[in-house]
Parts: sequence; structure tokens; C-alpha cells
Amino acid sequence: MDNLALKKMANQVRKGIVTAVHSAKAGHPGGSLSAADIYSFLYFEEMNIDPKEPKKADRDRFVLSKGHTAPGLYSTLANRGYFPVEDLKTLRKLGSYLQGHPCMQHIPGVDMSSGSLGQGISAAVGMALSAKIDNKDFRVYTLLGDGELEEGQVWEASMFAGAKKLDNLVVIVDNNGLQIDGNIDDVNSPNPIDKKFEAFNFHVINIDAHDFDQIRAAFKEARETKGMPTAIIAHSLKGKGVSFMEGQVGWHGKAPNDEEYEIAMNDLNKIDEELAKEV
Repeated sequence: MDNLALKKMANQVRKGIVTAVHSAKAGHPGGSLSAADIYSFLYFEEMNIDPKEPKKADRDRFVLSKGHTAPGLYSTLANRGYFPVEDLKTLRKLGSYLQGHPCMQHIPGVDMSSGSLGQGISAAVGMALSAKIDNKDFRVYTLLGDGELEEGQVWEASMFAGAKKLDNLVVIVDNNGLQIDGNIDDVNSPNPIDKKFEAFNFHVINIDAHDFDQIRAAFKEARETKGMPTAIIAHSLKGKGVSFMEGQVGWHGKAPNDEEYEIAMNDLNKIDEELAKEV
């Protein structure tokens, strides 16, 4: 996909996020929206995957460590063809396979269930190690929140990944600066994030999480990096694309009401209109 097609897809992913959370009357839109461009690049450009064969042995793996942003992953998987986009409206409803956190037993395309914050990266490290042991070529990607970096397990896993030189592992940090209780600097600052990963023997790349040129270049650089895992620190805007959610910590875990939903979808429709003018 070229950048324009990726921008259009990311906007569709954002529409799915807002629709799903509004329908559920619960969920986490802020951090889902901030990661939508990363999700879109991974699933439509970067990863070796096939929606028709979600369990193929040589597929690349993705682990959502910040599991509460499941609406972002679900919307991406639906738009990629793993299941119907219409099913996003069943998010968190009784009997739906689209639970509040991803479940690998029930959702096509989910490689690992998400649990407590901090645990996903450990699972991803295990997958990357298994690929090395079995001489497999697949790569492993995991997405973390910046507030999640306050969990000690993140750094145990990172220490191990660096020590074992897992160059088939890419850790992506959605660095939007806000967590459920406020600004990350005020809660329990994990900064400087890049220096910490460097200290754990990672190759580190800082990018604008909403610039597809930078996103593409970062993942290319990660592929070309040998002998050490890569950490991509993706500097993002919480609530990206929805005017009243952007940069607002209150939209970390809250669903829009009917009026707010209309405003949000109008915002995203306007983005579609602007993108349609680009050549």
C-alpha cells in the first residue's frame, strides 16, 4: 500500500474503533485511536499474514500487550478480512467473540490472549526465542503502552530479549503520554523510554506514530538490524482523529454517547473527504 491508501485504511480503522466502543457503551477509544496508524501499517504492509489461513505456521506474530486497546486490533483485523466489519458492533456484548481483551481461542488472527499489563511482551519474547530455536523465519511484533512500561515484567522480558539477541523481535511503544490516571510523568514516569531500551541492548528508533514515511522507514530499519531486538518508540496523540478526544486523558476508557458518536464520525468523515482530494 502507498501512504495515501494507508491513511485511508487507518481512518476506516478509526471509524471501526469509535463504532465498536459506542455500540458497547464501554471500552478504550483513546489508546486505540493513537495506535491506528501503527496497526494499519503492520497488518496491511509489514507482516507476513493471510486472513484465509490465520494459523499458517510461517506467519509473523503480533501480541497486543496493552490489551485494553482491543478495539483498535479488532477493527484492523476486521478491515483486513479476518471477520466481518459488522461484527465490531458486538464488542463486549454477551455471547460475542469480541471480548474486552483479545482471546486467541475465539478470534481469528489473534496470536496471543491479552491479560494483565506487562505480560504481552513476555509472550512475544517467548515466540521470538522459539523461532530462533526452531530456525524459523517469522518475526514477532508486540505493542505496549507507555504507562504499561511502569510494570516490572516489561523490563525482565526486555533484559532477556537483549541478552538472547532476539533480532526477530520488534517492540513498539505507543507513546501518547497519557495513562488512565493522568500524564505518565505525573503518575510514575518511565522516561527516558529510549535510553532505557538502549540499556537493555535494544536498537532504538524514535518516530512520529502518524507519519507513514517514518513508520515505513522504522520497520525497514528493524528488519535490517541484526544481533539485537528493536524498540520503536512511536510518539502519538491519544484520541487521534476525533476532535474532542485528542490529547484528553478522560477518553482513555470511556464510550461516546449518541451525540458524541455523531461528532466523532463527522470528524472522521471529514478526514475521508480530505484524503479523497489527495492524489
